[in-house]
Amino acid sequence: MNRLALGIAGMALLHAGPAATWLPAVRRRLPGLAGAGAPDHVALTFDDGPDPESTPSFLDELARLRCRATFFVLGEMLERGPALGRRIAEEGHEMAVHGWRHDNALLTRPGRVTAEIGRAAGLVTAVTGVRPVWYRPPYGVLSAETLVAARRWGLRPVLWTAWAKDWTRSATPISVLKTLEPGLRGGATVLLHDSDHTSAPGAWRSALGALGELVDRCRSAGLRVGPLSDHGHLA
Repeated sequence: MNRLALGIAGMALLHAGPAATWLPAVRRRLPGLAGAGAPDHVALTFDDGPDPESTPSFLDELARLRCRATFFVLGEMLERGPALGRRIAEEGHEMAVHGWRHDNALLTRPGRVTAEIGRAAGLVTAVTGVRPVWYRPPYGVLSAETLVAARRWGLRPVLWTAWAKDWTRSATPISVLKTLEPGLRGGATVLLHDSDHTSAPGAWRSALGALGELVDRCRSAGLRVGPLSDHGHLA
């Protein structure tokens, strides 16, 4: 292999290397990135909104439960529904950045991810009056550029310790709870979706249907449930 080929291979490895954090075994070695927090708290997070078809139902249920959460929003969705974004903030929830579009960073041309993360962060600030703190990449796929971009825009990358697989066509409230159960413990960061923007149509209903029981189980175990901002110093 000549020097040029070696150089290209090295650059590709540097670019794609952070994506290995998508693997549970790798995330366990990086608890802060995974979202491991205070042992008496569970962070409740939602991706892919705000969606006028589904997010209001999640907000209503969270209000009934007297529970706050962190919403990782897509810029293109927030741009279409800024009033819904304001409602999220006004009801005490935390808004974070999920990118502008739901694109895989490894397949996006250089420079676009950086610009779009900044654009999304700026829109969150404009809509809520509060600068976002957290960034979660679409598909949970980090790249060298996303890490540099997050730092540039003052965002902290965070993934999850437990996900519900609530985006599939076959998901149900029961399957969501069963999938989450092994990781539902103090310090967990739970990933759900308040939109089917990139999921099977109507899949959000599985997460919504499980939400009350999920919060009740945590509270019955003596765990607080809330946004990442209440999750303590991430390990």
